[in-house]
Amino acid sequence: MDSLPFSQACENNKPFILEVLQRVFADCKQVLEIASGTGQHATFFAGSMPHLYWQPTDLAENLPTLQPRIEQYAGENMASPQALDVRSRPWPLDVPDALFSANSLHIMAFSAVKELFAELGLRAAPGTVLAVYGPFNYDGRYTSESNARFDQWLAQQHPDSAIRDFEAVDALAKSAGFNLLEDNAMPANNRLLVWQHSVAEPEGQ
Repeated sequence: MDSLPFSQACENNKPFILEVLQRVFADCKQVLEIASGTGQHATFFAGSMPHLYWQPTDLAENLPTLQPRIEQYAGENMASPQALDVRSRPWPLDVPDALFSANSLHIMAFSAVKELFAELGLRAAPGTVLAVYGPFNYDGRYTSESNARFDQWLAQQHPDSAIRDFEAVDALAKSAGFNLLEDNAMPANNRLLVWQHSVAEPEGQ
C-alpha cells in the first residue's frame, strides 16, 4: 500500500456503493461530494463514471488528508478539493445536479445535518439527486449489535456524534423538497439512501 492517507472501510465499501451510484447518477453531470475524507471514494467513482465531474470537499482542516490522492488522479473529470463546512451558509460552492456523502451524518452534530438539508432546500434544483451512505437506526432501534457498539464508541469520541434515526433524516429531506427513491442495504450494516428533489409540474399542460 502506498503512503497516501487510507481508509480500509472506504476500500471495502466502494464497489458496492458504485453499483448504486452508476444507476442513480446515470443522467447527472456533476457531483458535489461532502466530507470526502481520504479521497478514495472520489477518485474511484470519478474514474468509474467519466461522464461525471466530481467536486470533492471537506472541512478546511481536513484538506491536507484529502489533497494528496486527488492530486494524483489522472482523469480530467476531477475538480480541486474545496473547503466546505455545511454550517457556514450560504455555501461557497454551487449545488449541482448530484450530491454524495459517506459516513458523515453520524460524525457531524445533528444541528449540522439540519443545516445541510436547509441549504439544499434553498439551493437544489428540481431533479437533483442526493445519495448518502452510512449507518442508520430504524424505529429508534439499532439494526445490529455492531452498530450499537459503534454508537457507544462515537459518543466517546464526541458527544455530538451518533448514528442518526432514518425517520428524522428523511423528515429533514422531505422538508427540503427531497423524496426518498431508494433505501439500499449495504455491507457492514450500512445503508445507501437516495433522494431526489421534487420535479416541478409543467405549466400549461
